[in-house]
Amino acid sequence: MNKSMIGLRTAAIGFLMLGSGTLCAQEYPTKAVRMIASGAAGGTDFAARLVAQGLSISLGQQFVVENRGDNVAQETVAKAAPDGYTVLATGSGFWVTPLMQKTPYDPVRDFSPITLVTTSPNILVVHPSLPVKTVKELVALAKARPGELNFSSAGVGGSAHLAAELFKVLAGIKVVHVPYKGGGPALVALIGGEAQLMFPNAGAVAPHAKSGRLRALAVGSTHASVLLPDLPTVAAAGLPGYEAVSMVGMFAPPKTQVAVINRLNQEVVRVLNRPEAKEKLVASGVEAAGTTPEQLTATMKSEMTRLGKVIQAAGIRAD
Repeated sequence: MNKSMIGLRTAAIGFLMLGSGTLCAQEYPTKAVRMIASGAAGGTDFAARLVAQGLSISLGQQFVVENRGDNVAQETVAKAAPDGYTVLATGSGFWVTPLMQKTPYDPVRDFSPITLVTTSPNILVVHPSLPVKTVKELVALAKARPGELNFSSAGVGGSAHLAAELFKVLAGIKVVHVPYKGGGPALVALIGGEAQLMFPNAGAVAPHAKSGRLRALAVGSTHASVLLPDLPTVAAAGLPGYEAVSMVGMFAPPKTQVAVINRLNQEVVRVLNRPEAKEKLVASGVEAAGTTPEQLTATMKSEMTRLGKVIQAAGIRAD
């Protein structure tokens, strides 16, 4: 066989493979899709079910949400067939937890990112009895009373804990961590005066801030929160470089066909961009995101690098 014939044959095979991939993506899905959501009855579950409902309508096949514990959910998807019929919806603890303890998965190596689904900024709130109304006043008070103030959280290594540790590092202050078994008890402790400050997510604290039971000082995102639009960002209020945001992302098993990933990405982003979906998410305390797979990968790696330094400096171990 001469070189020209070999070249034509190679090109034909490549064209057929490309065509096969495109056809596969166009036909996908041809059966129900399992969406494994880490946790139950929380923000991740709500976002997963809203997206699943939208995908079921737009793609003509049922997207069935199944709740699993964090490691179980992630390990299930990591080991699933890379055909797009098992996907994962999980919070940002998915890529932060491996920095604090051994996990049965690698968040970068063992998954194919689809899109960032939602974001929710951590909110710096204090008990109304604390004589501060700004971030700078809180920092000044903490420096004047080192080790006397404490902050509550839902547990070691959680979003609220890491948000506070980052605040401590950037502000150069010493405040004591008091972990509780869950966000609810931690918030109740703050409202009751057992703790002086906390960094819960916007959805959990917005009603209490609006009612005056707690005093909100600033938001952890780099932009204003839809739920509390009048609050400044922590960065603008005195701590440049501060950012603390809880996220939910969607992933497929490793080596899932790029065409299928792109199809899922386009459809999920389309669902998230619908006004009614945005309204429902805001009402639950989060904001619709919708990114490319590459942007989600970049976000993960950036967060792992940034928070990894905080975790190391604070000596945090979640096991």
